[in-house]
Amino acid sequence: MPRVLVVDDSPTVRELLAYILGSDPELQIVGCAEDGEQAVAMALREKPDVITMDLHMPKLDGIEATRRIMQECPTPIVIVSGSIEFGEVEAGFRAIEAGALVIVRRPYGPGSIEHGTTAAALIRTVKSMAEVKVVRRWPAGGNRRAPVVEEVADVRPGSRKLVLIGASTGGPAALADILAELPAGYPLPIVIVQHMAPGFQAGFVQWLSSASDYPVRIAEQDDCLSGGRAHVAPDGFQIALTRDLRVSLARASPEHGMCPSVSHLFRSIHQDLCSSTIAVLLTGMGKDGALELKHLKERGAMTIVQNRATSAVYGMPGEALRQHAALHVLAPREIGKMLAVLGRTSVPPLQDSLTGDKQ
Repeated sequence: MPRVLVVDDSPTVRELLAYILGSDPELQIVGCAEDGEQAVAMALREKPDVITMDLHMPKLDGIEATRRIMQECPTPIVIVSGSIEFGEVEAGFRAIEAGALVIVRRPYGPGSIEHGTTAAALIRTVKSMAEVKVVRRWPAGGNRRAPVVEEVADVRPGSRKLVLIGASTGGPAALADILAELPAGYPLPIVIVQHMAPGFQAGFVQWLSSASDYPVRIAEQDDCLSGGRAHVAPDGFQIALTRDLRVSLARASPEHGMCPSVSHLFRSIHQDLCSSTIAVLLTGMGKDGALELKHLKERGAMTIVQNRATSAVYGMPGEALRQHAALHVLAPREIGKMLAVLGRTSVPPLQDSLTGDKQ
């Protein structure tokens, strides 16, 4: 039975979260902390299986408490946010950068018609995250040497014209690491599917652009893709790409329980584009995108998955490896370095080459 530590400086919110989570017979509340310092002490003492973490607290905020817990007693942490305003969301993604797994909206109280739905969503998330085997996060400035792209075998720059990236749990920090390695004016268009709770995407895009120092925007219908920025699939839409690199959005059914889905994006790539595509599958639960990554590889795409050591959850990349879908298995910084090298000798724009194709 997963053991849960609830952390929030508001007595009312602590009571609400403990009431919701304690109502599930498969969860056990082992304690409640009212500030970050208490959260760290209780995490060390109680050894919970999962922690719900507030962001704004006295003594020690949720970001620093997360960082210390991940250094001293690594534990799955769910950030529970009371708002989707940018400042709150930005703080939530900084906590994910520090080692938290996901950010979710705080459930509504029992008097709301949305109480049941939002409470059930929190319970599902806490149960899922309790199963994640997290790893220790070391303080910045350690002496571990980051591999460079020259150490990666079989890096052959070529006529690559498109980058696709799929990610889920743990993905935001990995995406920031990848995009941070790309130069200004990087020539290849980038399309990202990142699973997350509804309502956080606008703040996520702003945070990702700031954290990576690389332009990021939410994709819109009929966007004509070009280099120099990354496009993130919007909430509640399946995203596909046309042969001439335009965005197509649809209110379609979820795949693998997700909308947007990595599988839907990968599967949409036209046969003529496959050999010009780089497809990347990052950390996340489940199997979204794994089989479609294999199909892209079989059609000539360069396929990359995140390595186990840096993945918060090895479900998606692990399934891709079981499918023999990956040509390269790399850490996020290595992926970014490889993309930078491949971009230097690419031949964009794709539209020009397709215009001249008479087949």
